[in-house]
This record gives sequence, C-alpha cells and structure tokens, in this order.
Amino acid sequence: MIRGVKGSLLAAVSLAFAGCAATGSDAKSAGDEPAAPAAKPVKFDKDPYPSTYKPYPGRPTAVRGVTIFDGEGGRIDNGTVLLAGGKVEAVGGADTPIPEGADIVDGTGKFVTPGVIDIHSHLGDYPSPSVDAHSDGNEATSPTTPEVWSEHSVWPQDPGFSRALANGGVTSLQILPGSANLMGGRSITLKNVPSRTVQGMKFPGAPYGLKMACGENPKRVYGAKGRMPSTRMGNFAVNRATWQKAAAYKKKMDDGKVVDRDLAMETLAGVLAGEILVHNHCYRADEMALVIDMSKEFGYKVSTFHHAVEAYKIADILAKEGICSAMWADWWGFKMEAYDSVNENIPLVYKAGACTIVHSDDANQIQRLNQEAAKALKAGRRMGMQISDEQAWTWLSWNPAKALGIGDKTGSLKPGKMADVVLWNGNPFSAYTRPEKVWIDGALMFDAMDPKRRPVSDFELGQPGEGDVK
Repeated sequence: MIRGVKGSLLAAVSLAFAGCAATGSDAKSAGDEPAAPAAKPVKFDKDPYPSTYKPYPGRPTAVRGVTIFDGEGGRIDNGTVLLAGGKVEAVGGADTPIPEGADIVDGTGKFVTPGVIDIHSHLGDYPSPSVDAHSDGNEATSPTTPEVWSEHSVWPQDPGFSRALANGGVTSLQILPGSANLMGGRSITLKNVPSRTVQGMKFPGAPYGLKMACGENPKRVYGAKGRMPSTRMGNFAVNRATWQKAAAYKKKMDDGKVVDRDLAMETLAGVLAGEILVHNHCYRADEMALVIDMSKEFGYKVSTFHHAVEAYKIADILAKEGICSAMWADWWGFKMEAYDSVNENIPLVYKAGACTIVHSDDANQIQRLNQEAAKALKAGRRMGMQISDEQAWTWLSWNPAKALGIGDKTGSLKPGKMADVVLWNGNPFSAYTRPEKVWIDGALMFDAMDPKRRPVSDFELGQPGEGDVK
C-alpha cells in the first residue's frame, strides 16, 4: 500500500479572538461578560495505536562457510555473517573475525539471505480457519473507506503467521485491506513474531499504507448493489471526487483553519502530505497509466501497483516514475483483467530497470515465495535474460522493503540493519530447499532441528496439526 505537499498532516491550530464592540470602543463596564479565552490548538494524534514491539532476546551468532545473497544483488561464497545486539554486525568472507563467545553455525553447503518480506498479505484479517466469522478484510459497505485500518482486524493468533515463518522464511509482511473498495483503508506492516497484541507485532517506524483498487472488483461489488461505481469511468469519477475533497480538507489544515475531525480525510491528507504510501491493486496496463495521471492531478505518488499482470507492457513508464510492481509468477487468466499476462512478466519488468517484487496475496503462497521467484527467474532465463540468483533475491527482500518505507532498517544484510536472516538448507531457489533457521532482530525464532523452536499460537494448542510445518 508520495512525497508531496509540505505541511502539517494531522494537526490544526485555530486562534479565536473576541470581537470589539460595535462602536469600536475598548471600554468595559462592570456588567460586561468576560472575554472568551483563546481556543486551544486542536491536535490529532498521528499514532494512537503505537508499536509496542520489542525484539526477543538473542545471542551473538556467526554463520560461516555459507553462500550469502546480501539482498541487494551481491553474493559472497564461503562467507560469514555475524549477528550481535539484534543487528547485522558484519558480512564478509571466510576471514571475517568472529568474537569470542559467539554461537557458531556451520553453513557449509547452505545459503543465507535476508528474511523474505511479503508486501501483500491478508494474514490476520483473513486468518485460518477460513470461516465467515474470520472474514475481516473488506469493509464492503461504501466505495471509499479510507477511515478503516487493517490493524483493527488483525488476529495475532492466526496460525498462518508461524507457517509463513517456518515454511517460507518470512520475517516481515504488510497486511492490507481487501480490494472490494476503491479506497479500502490503511495497511499495517508487521514483524512476524508471536505476540498477544497486534501492537506487539507492529514494525516500529514503518509508515502506514493506503490500499486502493481499480478495475473489476469495485465496479462489480457496487454495481451489483445498483450504486456508483458500476463502470471503470465511475471508478475514476468517485476517486477524483474523493481526492478533491481530501485536498480541500488538507488545505484548511495547512492554512490553520478549524476543521472537524474526519478519519477518512485524515488518511487521505496523510497520503497527500507524503506520510502514507499508496498500494494500488491494479491489473491492466492502461488503468495503471490512468492511475499515474490521476496521482499527478492530485499530488500524490503511487508506491506500488499490486498484481500488475500487465506491468510488462508499461515497464518503461513504471521505471521512469519510480513505481514498484508486486507480482505473481504465474497467476493470471482467472478474470478478464487478469487475462493478458505472460510468465515472463516479472523478469521483463526487472530488465526494464523498474522496481520488481514477488508477492503472495495468499496464506499458502506466502509459505513458498522463494519458489515463486524461482519460477519467474526460470521464465526469464528461458527467454534469454541473464539474471543471477542473487539479483533475483532483490524481488523478495530489498525491493519490498524499499516499497514499504523500511529499506533503511531491513531488507538486506548490511551492518547496522535489523538481523532478519534466514539460513536455508540448500539453494533457496530449489523446490527441495527449506528454511533451517530464521532469526528476527537477531533472535532465533525458528530452528528446524529443534521442535521447541516452532512457534504455536494459543488457538492451535491441543488441536490436530498443532505446529505442523510442511
């Protein structure tokens, strides 16, 4: 789910002055009412549900003799990764010094990468078991609902979180509202750790996102209800009218005028101020181009187009505009707007120099995003594109981190960054490879060799399949 107009986002200051008498005199009499005090500044809390995330305790750890993909396209053979204090301490060759007392992991024949980051997930909002009582991702009651926040639906006990960790090496993920609405609400970025509360999973310092959707979904949902939008032109008309209202609301705040608090407009004003990132569900190339034009009309920026099965048709435009595409390897053809894709979509976008991401949108696929990237990599090579394994890993860590506004904190193995790291028991692009160990902020959160290191949510306790990994 931007960088734009400067100004305060969620604070409006209003000064009220007592008017003078009609005569213009300043004289007061004993019977006059005292002047009303100046109104206090009206301030809206930008972060009323702050992160309470605290890393689990870890130990200084060195993984040596391993093949390293650093996440940014670099590779080190027979390398060493040192984790300490929750951070990546050092990344280098076999001669990298290892401090006394550090735990040493032999990585011979194995691979180390940054943790996988899924930019498009609905875990927690559409948790397992998938029943109506758990369907909390789409507030499909109005075409625009920017006032809703996905974090208020996230169920931390969703067994999908631990499956994504153990089977997929996923260390961070963005939870988005669904795509029924043109503006579906705010997204949240999480660290993939067990917690009693969603705030305990909330990625510290990650910006909010706004989920938007174009195309078939909104016009189908609301056309079926006999209301606007029922066409693609209706989609854009409703979007533009809403952005126009948001621009007027933001201008009042920037001018210091009194405004009634409006949660929907706060979110959109945040987008216009560059503080909230736009994640736009969109399939067709022509619609993505129109959305780019609309973003310029109202002064916001699209961070990422999600699904984007026709991104290959406008890859040069996406590269020029600095917009990422979050794509599937081979999901297409299931509806008309998803019809005209190709298996080479991801590598074609990458070779055009545009920001390229592999995403899931699915509780099962999030457990094997490394294999999804491998399929796309194979399709590109079959077409004659020379893309290395280490370059392809940027689709799974560094690029999604940048698109989420957390690239300065995670997404690559650079000293000082969060120690979100996966040790794979083979080449991570092999269908036979699985995560062996997963660290989040330097804490060992999963160890395939130790059943006690397999997180199990309260909901699973005592139930068949408890803690299974497959």
